[in-house]
Amino acid sequence: MTELTGKHVLAITVSAFAVIIGVNVLLAVKAVSTFPGLEVDNSYVASQGFDARKAAQEALGWTMTPGYDGGRMTLAFHGPDGNPVQVNDLQVLVGRTTEASDDTFPAFAREGDVYGAEVALHPGKWMVKVTATSADGTLFEQRSELFVKG
Repeated sequence: MTELTGKHVLAITVSAFAVIIGVNVLLAVKAVSTFPGLEVDNSYVASQGFDARKAAQEALGWTMTPGYDGGRMTLAFHGPDGNPVQVNDLQVLVGRTTEASDDTFPAFAREGDVYGAEVALHPGKWMVKVTATSADGTLFEQRSELFVKG
């Protein structure tokens, strides 16, 4: 058996800290490289009309429910009475909440009471960010989660 000397203890200590620092650097690089960016350019300016936009959207009383089956995504919009509503200027962002590399903007078309589009999604948690307007021009925005089973 080899004798434990000061050089051995130093090598063990330096190796342990090297592993810790290396892992921290790797995680920091991954965090910065997958950050999708800012939501808005100026949060103060964006906040100025927030209360008015929120009140107008709540007055609509709409709910939006995303669905996914067999490569097809659907969005169902319902009014306060539970009946389907028609939306205008529909824009949808589908992506992961943690990185922007999988972001896609599918083209949804009205199909009866729902809006549908072909979207290839891998299993897991997805973010669905919807922006639309009502017939009177009221802005509707909603961010939902969608879980795709594998």
